[in-house]
Amino acid sequence: MKKRYQETLEEIAKELEGVEKQGEVPSYIPELAKVDPSKFGMYLKTLEGEEYEIGDSREKFSIQSISKVLSLSMAISLIGNEVWKRVGVEPSGNPFNSIVQLEYEHGIPRNPFINAGAIVVADILVSQLQDPEAEFLEYVRGLSKNADINYNHSVSKSEKEVGYMNASLAYMMKEKGNLNNSVERVLDFYYLQCSLEMTCAELAEAFRDFGDTGDPFGHGPFTLTSSEARRVNALMLTCGFYDESGEFAFEVGLPGKSGVGGAIVALYPEKYCVSVWSPPLNKKGNSEKGMKALELLTTKIEGSIF
Repeated sequence: MKKRYQETLEEIAKELEGVEKQGEVPSYIPELAKVDPSKFGMYLKTLEGEEYEIGDSREKFSIQSISKVLSLSMAISLIGNEVWKRVGVEPSGNPFNSIVQLEYEHGIPRNPFINAGAIVVADILVSQLQDPEAEFLEYVRGLSKNADINYNHSVSKSEKEVGYMNASLAYMMKEKGNLNNSVERVLDFYYLQCSLEMTCAELAEAFRDFGDTGDPFGHGPFTLTSSEARRVNALMLTCGFYDESGEFAFEVGLPGKSGVGGAIVALYPEKYCVSVWSPPLNKKGNSEKGMKALELLTTKIEGSIF
């Protein structure tokens, strides 16, 4: 299998070289629009600790919405099932920033991975932690076993400057009684967590223990039970790719999460965690090349959770 993983990654890179360029780097966040669209990296780490990689797998990028899984895991470790009184667990079937759906559902976001849901989770952390910015950063550093992980303040500032829809979502939830702190305070933390910069290798390490490794998922005082970790896996499978989650489950068959920075992280419980980075996005906000790379991976090694 060792030889097969590396050979498979190299085959994927070669096949994707011949694919006509598709997707666009997100222009609605000015700082992300500056990223080189030709970047491509892929990294796989097995449960036993074996590492396989190609391309730009050690280059930092903004993980964006992938951070929502990590903030959710902190919130669950702090208040347990109380989280689900404020945010649902169903796929949205709508764009990740839909305000129509939020109004229809009386300010209770459909799931924690759409923007409104992640803003509620950010509100929980702001309420529960003395210094959410510092404690979240320390948590992610601990998960990835790397102290060289930081926020990109230029990216968070850029997002805040154009974050009109996120502000609208937050104010609607505030009006409905589902936001306890000030909108500005919560959004400042939310934008900062999304700006977090990591590599493919760091992402795979951070998410690896989600896959039933025998060790509790988490770091320091923030840990999940096996049951809680399985439920987060279920949410990644059903809600991790916005209104393309069904397509990802159908084509790839792994729980995972995408971000508009062009990265995707996915895991095969008890076997491996894999991450891929390619900045151009499809119309649903997921990495065009990354989606194809992971579909090729599970097809070639004939392995998904199904």
